[in-house]
Amino acid sequence: MTIKKISKDQPETFEFNDKNMELAKKAISIYPEGKQQSAVMALLYIAQRQNKNWIPLSAMKYIAKILNMPYIKVYEVATFYTMYNLAPVGQYFLQVCTTTPCMIRGAYNLVDVCKKKISENESEISKDGKISWMEVECLGACVNAPMIQINDDYFEDLNEKKLENIIELIKQDQKIEPGSYKGRKSAEPENNRSTLMDSKNA
Repeated sequence: MTIKKISKDQPETFEFNDKNMELAKKAISIYPEGKQQSAVMALLYIAQRQNKNWIPLSAMKYIAKILNMPYIKVYEVATFYTMYNLAPVGQYFLQVCTTTPCMIRGAYNLVDVCKKKISENESEISKDGKISWMEVECLGACVNAPMIQINDDYFEDLNEKKLENIIELIKQDQKIEPGSYKGRKSAEPENNRSTLMDSKNA
């Protein structure tokens, strides 16, 4: 399991901008009186989106004050979930799933591509400042393994050459298409359906 990297360079202060404060208030309002601390995950996500996709310690302290909860509890949540970044990431952030289904289908070949094309070490931004990568636990697209997440999108049914092509495109800031790279829809079988083929039952 990857040990989360916490940035040594930390901003002294953090506050939600007006738009994100409204989003935070809306998230808090969902929960009944006395249970507002349950909004901590939503507020961490809002902070991450505001701060170029990573959460500084000052944001955790700020959220703790808003929710009237101990700072250490916010820190525990932020360090537990891989979806929270605690150090700067690239403009394009690649998360490589290496849990068993992806591992069996070649996930570590994708890791090798990331090491070759982006940086030797995970959580290290490429020399051009555009891309970083890291290994993560299951992203829930096991049928279409191996797969990666780039920012908010899934890229599935990959191999080394396909990932190399994707990385070359994003280095040039060209559009990349998410989804299956075998052309299948959703999580349908690779060799088409073999059951419920009768049109009456389809």
